[in-house]
Amino acid sequence: MNMPYLNLIATSAFGLESIVVHELKKIGIEKTEVENGRINFQGDYASVVKSNLWLRCADRVLIKLAEFRAYDFEQLYQGALAVEWENFIPVNGKMHVIGKAVNSKLHSVPDCQAIVKKAIVESMKRKFKQDWFDESGPAYRIEISLLKDMATLTLDTSGAGLHKRGYRESQGEAPLKETLAAGLINISRWKPDRVFADPLCGSGTIPIEAALIGKNIAPGLIRSFSSEDWPEIPSSLWKLHRDEAEDLINKNPLEIFASDIDKRVFDAAVSNAEKARVGDSIIFQKKPVSEFSSSKKYGCIVCNPPYGERLQNAKEVHELYMEMGKVFSKLDSWSYFIMTSNENFEKSFGRKADKNRKLYNGKIKTYLYQYMGSLPGRN
Repeated sequence: MNMPYLNLIATSAFGLESIVVHELKKIGIEKTEVENGRINFQGDYASVVKSNLWLRCADRVLIKLAEFRAYDFEQLYQGALAVEWENFIPVNGKMHVIGKAVNSKLHSVPDCQAIVKKAIVESMKRKFKQDWFDESGPAYRIEISLLKDMATLTLDTSGAGLHKRGYRESQGEAPLKETLAAGLINISRWKPDRVFADPLCGSGTIPIEAALIGKNIAPGLIRSFSSEDWPEIPSSLWKLHRDEAEDLINKNPLEIFASDIDKRVFDAAVSNAEKARVGDSIIFQKKPVSEFSSSKKYGCIVCNPPYGERLQNAKEVHELYMEMGKVFSKLDSWSYFIMTSNENFEKSFGRKADKNRKLYNGKIKTYLYQYMGSLPGRN
């Protein structure tokens, strides 16, 4: 089967672009172009399948169909009409158009969506020779994005965001996205032959993502994607790459410890780990951070403690950070990576970080405070 050549985009949270570039290289995509929050690359439908299955830190995988200047609605319509939509969308395809506009003359997003939808239907008429489409088939999520009068039309291949791995049915009040959790682990330099711990594990996202990485389990293995329903991508291609991903799972044992004092989220963490197929790779313990200790060397802690966004929690959070500082300081060869939006963290923790990296947890600006311990064989 000859597969079409596609311009593709992997979107990501700001600050994780370089990690997504590295992940793309691991699946054979060597040439990339990086912009804020997006990585442009080229490939075919096999690339679409592999990137959806394997990208841990990307938000979505999109097909870029067109990019052009649009200062008025006529230019937008003609630009959208020039796309050969009929080569992507079948006669019964469900065409859902979404949009966004930033610093553009065309600031009415509903109007832009309606114009693009009209252009798509006109395009479909060219091939199918009919005036009406029942849209009862597979879903095609189309986005018109306008930034400084530059219009970009994309087709979403992922469906639900890639952070929705399929294992987290239960979560705490302020869940950390799985994609960001995987990014934190990547930044930490942790390797599966070292001890890993999250002593404030909440619903278990960080230790579960560490176990998925340690066992080399493709993050998209237990979920589905909207493009799986597309007739353009044969089901045999999805089966081929899912079977390959199963064969690549690492069976070596891991030492991953996760603990939390909150019984409700702790029980959820255990359940989520089982759904993710890594329940046997994580040792869960219900205890406060003050009781965390280890005799192991060169371990790695990655955690996302409470931020204290509400004023009444400020004192409580300050005391928690102080306790973390006391406990972690006893782990003299360990590295620890702590993400919080609290700008007073270092003062409460009692030690200045070796490095500090700005990341976004959704719309919340956070800082990853990095304390670099010794690495095995390098001390």
